[in-house]
Amino acid sequence: MIVGIIDYGMGNLFSVEQALKGLGCTVILSDDVAELKRADALVLPGVGAFPDAMALLEAKELSDFILNLPDSGTPLLGICLGMQLLYEDSVEGRPTKGLGLLKGSIRRFEGKELRIPHMGWNELEFSQIPEWLKSEQEDTHVYFVHSFLAVDTDPSEVMAAASYGGYEVPGVTGDGLVTGMQFHPEKSGAFGHYLLKQWIAAVRGKRDEEVSSVSGD
Repeated sequence: MIVGIIDYGMGNLFSVEQALKGLGCTVILSDDVAELKRADALVLPGVGAFPDAMALLEAKELSDFILNLPDSGTPLLGICLGMQLLYEDSVEGRPTKGLGLLKGSIRRFEGKELRIPHMGWNELEFSQIPEWLKSEQEDTHVYFVHSFLAVDTDPSEVMAAASYGGYEVPGVTGDGLVTGMQFHPEKSGAFGHYLLKQWIAAVRGKRDEEVSSVSGD
């Protein structure tokens, strides 16, 4: 199975690439739309500032490509900043419009006594199990590094959240073929590996179903 990593110039791509290869995926790392269209699924990673990331996506003509992925039937996974970019807007640095694939806005953690960024291991609590996830595991700790979070979200699009300083931090989000993970699954030990493995397995199953349908089996 081919997974494309959208390389728009921001993000620790090596760890994501190695994690996907470890799950048996062929990985395309590119900012070229023609190359990325070869992939069965796409990952939008990201580390850095929201407005800079959106400017790069637009400059590389990747925004429209990403927005059309659900209609093309291509699964998309946003990781960390990549998840935040899936939302409608952000106030980080300056007000910036996001991709708008998920409902909500990106805002900074507030609170004098609150340590920012939210950095380290925290436990996810699932309010609902995503279609691609077989089951929740006993230990659901994952690794976060972020100063902004999604707010005013659609509850139906938030599968799991972590508690931090009075906030319920959306951790696993999604709608249909669009999935977001605020944490770094590739750095989140056994449970992070399990989440990536389950997401890949669901994509692989969908692709196999499509191939069978085309072949008439």
